[in-house]
Amino acid sequence: MKIAVLYGGTSAEREVSLSSGKGIMNALKANGHEVIGIDFQPSSIRELLDLNVDLVYIGLHGRLGEDGKVQAILDMLDIPYVGTGVQGSALAMDKAKSKLFFAREGIRVAKEHILYKHTFDKASFEHTLSYPVVVKPNQEGSTIGLTIAEEESVLLEGIEQAFQYDDTVLLEEFISGKEVTVAVIGNKGQEEALPVVEIVPKNKFYDYEAKYAPGMSEHIVPARLSEKQTAYVQSAAVRAHQALGCDIYSRVDFIVPEDGADPVILEVNTLPGMTPTSLYPDAAKAVGLSYEQMIEKLVELSLKK
Repeated sequence: MKIAVLYGGTSAEREVSLSSGKGIMNALKANGHEVIGIDFQPSSIRELLDLNVDLVYIGLHGRLGEDGKVQAILDMLDIPYVGTGVQGSALAMDKAKSKLFFAREGIRVAKEHILYKHTFDKASFEHTLSYPVVVKPNQEGSTIGLTIAEEESVLLEGIEQAFQYDDTVLLEEFISGKEVTVAVIGNKGQEEALPVVEIVPKNKFYDYEAKYAPGMSEHIVPARLSEKQTAYVQSAAVRAHQALGCDIYSRVDFIVPEDGADPVILEVNTLPGMTPTSLYPDAAKAVGLSYEQMIEKLVELSLKK
């Protein structure tokens, strides 16, 4: 087929997307497709208007790519694409709103405090969360703008930094435990969870460097969880994916507490990273799918939407 790959973009996750896009394009070419690569910018919308392809593979991450805006353009142009549609993309990108859907499904979420830039007053600010507190922009990924604050001064600095990326900032309780992720794949109503991947960062926390620098984190598949914990996160991942209206694939992140309590869902990624160090390809490999086979399967599922 003739497939266009959108990659790059203008979000804070541009560098990650450039790497994902390169991997996706190489895999599609290896699978025999004709590939058109587009380093997508808002100013290049005309390239989409003039596209004559069978399918679009979105390799963008973050804003103007993962948030439903590009999907809306493709829908209006009646161009099919791999992955989740407008509404599911927008909901998954909005961490605060998506948590409402997760809680309704009975999935454990972290305690939170939401801040808005237009009402935030540093002088009168107070919260009821215990330290350490996790500070993150509401609509960013890859731990960009994230701070783990163990005291008020660091918390206030973290809030100021997070507001540089988003007008809404999420404060959450810090939960100590294993970080794991579950890849979900399948057409609507037929989704299944792949083996759970455990993430062991070389840094203190699973930050940007640990995510993307070679050798800075270890992925253990299957994760070192009990049968009960494994069943919980796999079931919760599929239900979270479905609750947001996601399609074809996603990756759902969790913390499994050290105290044996229920795992806590962190977020759903509708366009998970596809770099050489990414988690979704590792989960696919655990069920016998090479990178190229995984990309082809996602393409085939998209044609059955």
